[in-house]
Amino acid sequence: MPDEKGRFPDPHEYQVPPELEGWEEMYPSHYLFTQDRADWEKNQFWYLDKIHAPEPMPPLDQIFQEAWQISLSQYTTRVFCIPPAQGIAQRMVGPYMYICAIAPPPDEIIGEKAAHFEKRVFYVFEHYDELWDKWLTKFKALGEEMKAVEVPAGLPKYVPDDQVLPAPIGVYDSFNLMEAFDKLANKMIKGWQYHFEMLNLTYLAYLMFADVARKLFPGISESSIGKMVAGAYVSMFKPEEELCRLSRLAHADPGVADILKGGATAEEKITALENTPEGKAWLAEYDQAKDPWFYVSCGSGWYHHEGSWLTVPEIPYGYIKSYLERLDRGETIERSLADIEKERDEVIAKYKALIQTDEDRESFDGAFKTIRTIYRYAEDHLFWVEHWFHTIWFGKIRELGKVAVDAGMIDEVDDIFMFNRYEIPELLTEVSTGWALGVDIPMRGSHYKAKAAKRKKILEAAREWNPTPALGVPPEEVAEPFTIMLWGVTTDRVKEWLKGVDASSAGDVSEIKGFASSAGVAEGPARVLKMLKEIVDLQPGEILVCPTTNPSWAPVFTNIKAAVTDIGGLTSHAAIVCREYGIPSVTGTGLATQVIKTGDIIRVDGETGVVTIVEKAG
Repeated sequence: MPDEKGRFPDPHEYQVPPELEGWEEMYPSHYLFTQDRADWEKNQFWYLDKIHAPEPMPPLDQIFQEAWQISLSQYTTRVFCIPPAQGIAQRMVGPYMYICAIAPPPDEIIGEKAAHFEKRVFYVFEHYDELWDKWLTKFKALGEEMKAVEVPAGLPKYVPDDQVLPAPIGVYDSFNLMEAFDKLANKMIKGWQYHFEMLNLTYLAYLMFADVARKLFPGISESSIGKMVAGAYVSMFKPEEELCRLSRLAHADPGVADILKGGATAEEKITALENTPEGKAWLAEYDQAKDPWFYVSCGSGWYHHEGSWLTVPEIPYGYIKSYLERLDRGETIERSLADIEKERDEVIAKYKALIQTDEDRESFDGAFKTIRTIYRYAEDHLFWVEHWFHTIWFGKIRELGKVAVDAGMIDEVDDIFMFNRYEIPELLTEVSTGWALGVDIPMRGSHYKAKAAKRKKILEAAREWNPTPALGVPPEEVAEPFTIMLWGVTTDRVKEWLKGVDASSAGDVSEIKGFASSAGVAEGPARVLKMLKEIVDLQPGEILVCPTTNPSWAPVFTNIKAAVTDIGGLTSHAAIVCREYGIPSVTGTGLATQVIKTGDIIRVDGETGVVTIVEKAG
């Protein structure tokens, strides 16, 4: 709760519920608020990062967060040297992650960075297409390297003869087991170094374009600026496009369509399809689409428990069933890229007609060319990193989990995710040591099993807790550009959060405000989804209300009226995907999932950024 001074709780005094006792042991010590950094930490403004961590965080899944903290920050501070911007710091409170934008550096550092910035950034803008091709080649190669990491299936009773004769090979599976995790962890961190290679520049290009538009067209709405950059053909929409293609193929054959529209499980449908030539032909098309496009996560890609379309086929088969039913009704299932491009071109023509001078026209055209060229990177790279690459990682880590289960160290394969990246080497070292020592050696399986069980219990309890949206003292002005563009945290938003926390505790909120991220107005019943797995509950004609949207949810965006999120700015995924599907969106409300209930009738105004609760659910 904020106090009367207009601030949020002190990060060092904020209390978590008693059922979360022991949560601190789950994460590296440098992720905790500590007394030796208290003076600095108390003076920062920390907010809940619902974009990257909307759910309680299992310890090993934190490796992605640790990796992006370094990568995002270094590209801003040391690589592309964006003059006033610094990095983003992370801390854990309970199993939730809070982040803060570091204040701008001293003027002399800003001046030093400016010289590097101009030389480096504009080169990338001008050579983006060729740089993207190089990036994708490099990143795919890294993913194949991760796939190729060999995890021993287990430690043998005795090393085979061919590893001893005619000469000992010198290195055995005791080493290979420990090395496998080190290799995987290093490749994951390297992948995230690649992740931000051009991402910050995407947001920067949007900022620069928006700044030019606001100067040339005073009073222009944020949704109009958003419309000007909509209509991108990107990798993140490819999984959904493949589902649409497969659905149309099936719809052309009544026998195949009838099986896919049935109520059987995915496995049962596959078995039935294998019994007919037409079904086999359709399955061959499905299998061809799987690599790489069905490496897409069922959620955000940030959590091991989400699964992917490869491991949870009920998700893609469920979407296909829905598409076939819509095709039966004569509906169009694909997003209308032509309509979005037509509207974009009309908006641009309307505003360009207002430009008076050649200089202003040149300024607008230059900024527009840059944003249209590089903007697709935001959703292009997303598929390859958070989905394809993370899906490979989760599969490899589960191979290690199986070894730990077989060694009696943990009960279930996924229990390996209950240990952070600094603890797993210890666990695997113990497995290798016990094997090397011989037989009848006491192992600490009970220690690791108890720790995993305790942590699962803490994470489960944390799902029922609504932590404060922010900690510390809000700045007089939020100025850090990426905080505004990606997370949607602005001075006005923070003031709304302060008002909203008080009002929501009293239960009297009827209106909340956020970013006008995608134009249009819609009214309908709300569906509040706090957990990623709840997406299956979403019904046609409802308004999606969630912490943040996920790229793998693209198939539902042709079926909902609007979307509202707790966090996210004008370049967040929610904003981008809603513009691409032409539905209204308000992002960065801070409190939508707390004050809106499923069944409430709400009105979403994507022009003004206002969400109104018209009628409370009974």
